[in-house]
Amino acid sequence: MAARRRLWSPPAHWRLLAFCLAVVLILIGFEGFVTHTIGRSSEPHTGANAAAPLVGSRALVTARGGRLRSAQPAPGKRIALTFDDGPDPKWTPRVAAVLRREHVPGAFFVVGSEAARHPDVVQMLARDGHELGNHTFTHAALSTGAGWMRRSQLDLTEAVLVGLTGRFSRLVRPPYSATPDAVTRAQEHKLVEAAGSRYVIALADIDSKDWQRRGVAKTVASASPREGRGGVVMFHDGGGNRSQTVAALTVLLPRLKAQGYQFVSLAQLAGVPEAAMSPPASAAERRRGELFMWSVRFAFFLVGLLHWLVLGVGILVTTRVALLFVLASHHTRLTRRAEQVVDYTPSVSILVPAYNEEVGIERAIRSLADSDYPQLEILVVDDGSTDRTAEIVASLRLDRLRLIRQDNGGKASALNIGMQFGDGEVLVMVDGDTVFEADTIRNLVRPLADPEVGAVSGNTKVGNRRGLLGRWQHIEYVTGFNLDRRMYEVLQFTPTVPGAIGAFRRDALEEVGGMSGETLAEDTDVTLAIGRTGRRVMYAEQARAWTEAPSTLGGLWRQRYRWSYGTMQAVWKHRGAVVSRDPRQARIGRRAIPYMVCFQILLPMIAPLIDLLALYGLIFTDPAPVAAAWLGFNALQLALAAFAFRLDRESLRPLWALPLQQFVYRQMMYLVIIESTISALVGIRAQWRTIERTGDIRVGLNT
Repeated sequence: MAARRRLWSPPAHWRLLAFCLAVVLILIGFEGFVTHTIGRSSEPHTGANAAAPLVGSRALVTARGGRLRSAQPAPGKRIALTFDDGPDPKWTPRVAAVLRREHVPGAFFVVGSEAARHPDVVQMLARDGHELGNHTFTHAALSTGAGWMRRSQLDLTEAVLVGLTGRFSRLVRPPYSATPDAVTRAQEHKLVEAAGSRYVIALADIDSKDWQRRGVAKTVASASPREGRGGVVMFHDGGGNRSQTVAALTVLLPRLKAQGYQFVSLAQLAGVPEAAMSPPASAAERRRGELFMWSVRFAFFLVGLLHWLVLGVGILVTTRVALLFVLASHHTRLTRRAEQVVDYTPSVSILVPAYNEEVGIERAIRSLADSDYPQLEILVVDDGSTDRTAEIVASLRLDRLRLIRQDNGGKASALNIGMQFGDGEVLVMVDGDTVFEADTIRNLVRPLADPEVGAVSGNTKVGNRRGLLGRWQHIEYVTGFNLDRRMYEVLQFTPTVPGAIGAFRRDALEEVGGMSGETLAEDTDVTLAIGRTGRRVMYAEQARAWTEAPSTLGGLWRQRYRWSYGTMQAVWKHRGAVVSRDPRQARIGRRAIPYMVCFQILLPMIAPLIDLLALYGLIFTDPAPVAAAWLGFNALQLALAAFAFRLDRESLRPLWALPLQQFVYRQMMYLVIIESTISALVGIRAQWRTIERTGDIRVGLNT
């Protein structure tokens, strides 16, 4: 019943997160929709066609009786300059500067998506008194595609113009339809639908491309419009390098003025009031337009940001993988040399904090008692268990075993009690469900022969790896945790000695005040504290400990939530090492904590956004590059996993489950990090709780 209530009444921060995710989905979906689904199309310029319905027509036409008709008077020696495909942040201001200098008006047919990206350019054109026209939202043809798509192209651009200028535009220029004699009968029908009773379709009497192909000199030589008449001349201020447009205008405008031509607006050329071409919008329409315009800008910004995030994450991940390959190989060579060191066997106290561990405690204690180690004592601290944990331990009656009982005080408290009662020079800490091999302790304490070493991490192995969830955790332990520890040791900034198997020099623990209960990750907390004293932390890959990983998604969630939340607490607690001038703290402050923040907190938090961008790419763009990137990433992960498995002398058979991790397991880990982060920010507290155990642990490689 409690689970059902939680399902239907999720915490407030989850509702907020779901809302934010929905907003992001809507924004990137909208950007993909308008940019790609309605996206750019092409329609060939057919050239003059005697059978075309608009041959001989004026450039400004409206829809009447199912046809495009022109009521434009003869232009005489009047010219209206128009510019397509902008606004361009570089070329449009240069074109406008030439027009301003020559006191010539222009009509700029803007692409809506570009207008939203460069609002300052559009507003500059409006301030200069130029006409603004609709050139569709993504430069898509208005004579192809579904009717709703064509309407959307015009409506979206109109909303942007209203938001930027407070006025509508009744001028529309269809992309790819230049002059009247290039419009076919089928295109005319579609343009009639687009124009309706609302818009004036602005074609062109002269396409300046014909002039510019021959260069500026020849353009001047044929500067006079066709048959000495004026009309609508089409230039382009966007869509590429428009230096020819600027150069042509600079030379042509004075020349045409000298020949007696007058430059007018499209409204003047059509013989209608200026307000008829750009009527004002109401206050409500302006507000809606502004909201839409900002939504468009934010959507484009968000998708652009995601692309940069993907690039940055790709660089980070690739760099990390390269470091792992190189440094883990180097660590293996160092380890082989270190194994030749004379055996080191100081007195050892094994501390086993236990809370409701009746399922696996007996097997764990017997494996410790069977260790091939001379000076050994085992202290089990029962932390107020409510099951038979204490009774089972007491019934074992082993010579080197002591049972200590206390009221429930948490794991750190139990370990500190064990420290007080233990006599060993070295303290080995073990979870109550963990099974050791006979030589594990000997291999674990050997690196402590070096007096500069304060702690040693063992090699934690998943003992219940038969199910898919167990295989995923097995892959994570080998490829993630154990491979990372090799890199950490080489770079000398190991952040965590795991609670399942770790050895500590007693004086190192006493120097940092023992185990702290201030965080849920007491193992990370104490390891960082020891690292800040300047002592080294080593990794003993031959010291294997077999643990039972959570066998249910709920158990896995609780375990990883505690780890993640505790890690954040530990990072925050030791943040002073980042700015400390003490050289002993440099490795922790400048390596460990930045690495943990980057790869254990930030990267998992933004990973869902990267997955959303991949989905965006599959839906709205060419899926081939997205699929190739995904396959490349998986190939890299598989190569890294195979490398790690070889180092750990593990069978490669479980790696078939690695690609499946991307769809369920990794997503769950991302959500755990997000939940932990939000919980930490809002101050939610968590407690040490045991995870349901089955006792299903198989000891030995390749199990």
